[in-house]
Amino acid sequence: MIYAISVLVLAAIFTVATVAPINMGILAFAAAFIVGAWVSDIPIEEVVDAFPAGTFLIVGGITLVFAIAKANGTLDYIMDRCLHLVRGRRWAIVWMLFALSGLLMSMGAVLAVGMLAPIAMPLAARNRINPFLMGMMITHGGLACVFSPINLYGALVTGIMQSAGLPTNPGAIFLVPFVLNLAIGIVLFLIYGRDLVRRDNRGDEAVSASDGPIGGIGAGSLPFPESDGTGVSTAVLKSSRTGIAADAAPARPRLNRYQCATLGGILFLAVGSVGFGIDIGVSSLCVSAALLLMAPKSHPKIVDDVAWPAVVLVCGMLTYMAVLTKNGTLDFLGNTASAALAPLFTALILCYAVGILSAFASSTATIGIALPLAMPLLLGGEVGVLGFVAAIVFSATVVDVSPFSLHGVMILANAEVEDKVQFQRKMLAYCGIIVLFAPLVVWALVVVPTSV
Repeated sequence: MIYAISVLVLAAIFTVATVAPINMGILAFAAAFIVGAWVSDIPIEEVVDAFPAGTFLIVGGITLVFAIAKANGTLDYIMDRCLHLVRGRRWAIVWMLFALSGLLMSMGAVLAVGMLAPIAMPLAARNRINPFLMGMMITHGGLACVFSPINLYGALVTGIMQSAGLPTNPGAIFLVPFVLNLAIGIVLFLIYGRDLVRRDNRGDEAVSASDGPIGGIGAGSLPFPESDGTGVSTAVLKSSRTGIAADAAPARPRLNRYQCATLGGILFLAVGSVGFGIDIGVSSLCVSAALLLMAPKSHPKIVDDVAWPAVVLVCGMLTYMAVLTKNGTLDFLGNTASAALAPLFTALILCYAVGILSAFASSTATIGIALPLAMPLLLGGEVGVLGFVAAIVFSATVVDVSPFSLHGVMILANAEVEDKVQFQRKMLAYCGIIVLFAPLVVWALVVVPTSV
């Protein structure tokens, strides 16, 4: 009975949070105490101790660093310099935005696609680039680097694996989605972008080397340019729609000392976590403190920009999953699945289930549910741990091309097409293809070879 109630409550949490604007983490915290203390007779103190303090530090610290980088114009500078390199070549515009989306995502910008969509989609329209190609390329570019160790997703996966005592390898978890999303991008370009490599293919209004700074990003003496709250300066959005102002200064923007320090801090987090095993949560908070001390009066409300909803969601789900571990539900589900099906086939079914759920719900929440449910299979040693984890997280995120995901909504909203309904249907059909084939491909290429 306890197992049945635990699973039904989990399903209710997922369902309610999907159809109602309620943070799933809040529901999960409440469920942890109800199912843990009242149903499973777990002492309240043990439920409180199940709170993932390490994951809280990781997610909170990383999103704080990114909030500072967004506020002080570092990300605006990076976008300006990258777009400057394309020099009007249409094929280069597509691949540069693919790379830029991945770069921003790898630096911790979980909303990289949403930041770039207002720039990329108008550029596609003015330079006769297939809007579907552009939208999917910046989406897959971001998803290729979504499991960077200094990204929310990468931190979540690492935290779950560490809490379960499983071996962690951030590089391997990053590499699988990167290679597969890059391969998908190449296929999309070969289908929709071959005409972009023909002669005389320069765009009429694409950013060129002779242009000045995009809307003056990084120019002037102010270390923190005006922003509309999305992380993209208002000047960037205006230039993406109206073109570069005729009186723009010819000099390219330069990094100021605050932005240099921010880039240095981000580089330290990446190298330290991957190369030296430095705790990403502690180091990100130390880097944030140092950056705040450099300009204390310029960040009076920067803590408000931390992704607190994501922090609550992740910590709430991990707390509830810890309760399900204590009352034996996860062991029961894992043992039941392993007894009924072969381990490799169970892994395939779980990859498909994750992909289908994530296409209509939060990929972060789906990962937070799927990985703990897969723990009995992972701990049993019947499948390769890193390969199976990489397959699950890839299956959960690659379907973010769905028009119902946050990324897809931003692409659809900024697409300059005559028929938005038809464009949405095309995105939905493409998502269906991804859901049908991506779990099978990653299972065959990654799970099977690492399990035999």
